[in-house]
Amino acid sequence: MIQTREFERLGGHETVKSNVRIMTATHKNLEKEIQNGLFREDLYYRINVFPIFMPPLRDRKDDIMALANHFVQKYSKENDKDISRISTPAINMLTSYHWPGNVRELENCIERAVLVCNADVIRSQDLPPSLQLAENKDIVLGKNYTLEEAVQNLEMEMIIEVLKKHKGHQGLTAKQLGTTRRILGYKIKQYGIIPKILTHKR
Repeated sequence: MIQTREFERLGGHETVKSNVRIMTATHKNLEKEIQNGLFREDLYYRINVFPIFMPPLRDRKDDIMALANHFVQKYSKENDKDISRISTPAINMLTSYHWPGNVRELENCIERAVLVCNADVIRSQDLPPSLQLAENKDIVLGKNYTLEEAVQNLEMEMIIEVLKKHKGHQGLTAKQLGTTRRILGYKIKQYGIIPKILTHKR
């Protein structure tokens, strides 16, 4: 009995006293379930002592990256990898996704990304297909990736990351990427890369 804090072992006859605290969780609206006859009203009022409402992850955008970074550290250590951060395009994909599986789905997503990552940065191509194919107008130009869009996304991500590395210096960025400053400048304009990255243009 929850109310008297007593129970009997399966097959037993002795009543055992307990001193425990019961915590329950559900994704359903129990009050509506009671109205529909799908949940016992007496049980609801026995367990509904101190309710805590936790919004789904998609409604807690600020928590996504804090959790993602925690999982990166956790699984990098477990897999003996030196992954320091998540790239900007990958961050955009993570924060734009609707996360129907909440925190557990996010954790599985980051664990997979760590396993397939071959660098010190998790990039968008390391994320699961469910994120890559999700509608995200900031990264993709349509509802699904075409080959051209996938190539453009990777190219944009590489440019942004190398620009950040060289603090916006386009000459050094072009050199590392094996291209010319003229072509790099065209790509920067084409992809609308944010001006604040370009702190140096020498």
